[in-house]
Amino acid sequence: MTASYAENNFSDVLARVMNGERFEILHGGSDEPVAMIVPIENKATREIGILNGKATFAQKGDGKISEEDFLGL
Repeated sequence: MTASYAENNFSDVLARVMNGERFEILHGGSDEPVAMIVPIENKATREIGILNGKATFAQKGDGKISEEDFLGL
């Protein structure tokens, strides 16, 4: 598939990718692919709040720091 076709039909291309299709993208009249659009094999999921109740954070004072302390002068 040419880059121009992919650009002009991007929504349709994405719909087809979501159904499992894979596409090689050709650019500049070349017969050699320069990129691929493929479905994500396994989406990584991340549990939110994984450290809830296991870690704490405490800060002394108001959190303000001088420029000298920040720069280590």
